[in-house]
Amino acid sequence: MPSITLLPPPRRVRNYELAKAISIFLDTLAASGASEKTVKSYRAALKSFQEHVGGDTPVREVGEDHYTSWLSRLRRRNPPPSKSTLHYYSIFVRRFLQWLGNVDELPAVPGGSREYSHALSWEQVEALMSAARDLRELAMIALMAESGLRASELLSLTWRDVDLGKGMIRVRGKYGKERIVLLGPVAREALSALFEESRPRVYDRLFPFTYQALYKKVKNLARRAGIDPRLVRPHVLRHTFATEALRRGMSLPALQRLLGHSDIKVTQRYLHLVTEDIEREYARVFGEPEDLRHSTFNPYMYRARRIRITG
Repeated sequence: MPSITLLPPPRRVRNYELAKAISIFLDTLAASGASEKTVKSYRAALKSFQEHVGGDTPVREVGEDHYTSWLSRLRRRNPPPSKSTLHYYSIFVRRFLQWLGNVDELPAVPGGSREYSHALSWEQVEALMSAARDLRELAMIALMAESGLRASELLSLTWRDVDLGKGMIRVRGKYGKERIVLLGPVAREALSALFEESRPRVYDRLFPFTYQALYKKVKNLARRAGIDPRLVRPHVLRHTFATEALRRGMSLPALQRLLGHSDIKVTQRYLHLVTEDIEREYARVFGEPEDLRHSTFNPYMYRARRIRITG
């Protein structure tokens, strides 16, 4: 996430109890321009840290030992948090302690490399669309699968953002960044029909429900389509869009722009899914590696023979 320049803490903050200092820090974070989602993420991490240390602990007594023991306790939880959660929690709490002036440097938990390990086939996407019970459900699936929208982007759309004539929508992505995204054929038809049916006002939301409701709707669509619900989540549809775009020959820079990635390296992570397609095709044509091991052909004997013939 982009760097946020924080306002300094109160002069006597080290005399406060930890719970009060955390509350002031979160207010400062919001006042410094952090999004509501960012503040919520910090709050979750700091709540976990406060529960470990104790909210009535004086700030001046909180330091590196508390940070280390808190991380150790998180790792021992059953089930333990994901590597990504540990990574970001450590960054958030470290920044809080640095803001207080209690520490200079603390190690963050390595985040590791993110991999996009699953995407649906386009046949499965079409099955989800066919299982839609109304135009809104159809548009919901199509916008994520044909345009690669994040769930948060989808849920923030208003009719003012939609240009059906040009087949475009304006999307507010992470950190308030705006971009223009193209509508796929199904999404465009579904939205046109939905507009004619409901005659909404320009500031009406296209999808007036919460993320939890969206998640449940996607799972229910998967069940009706005969797809294992464990394979289908809103973000999997974004993965599917990216993978399908690469399979059909879209360039990485174009895909980067459509997905709203600030760094093309993030977009490149989808390439491994396309590479898996190539590996499966190779195995289909030439056989699995296990088959080759049982072959009577010995490449080393062939090479030795060639050397004797040409030597």
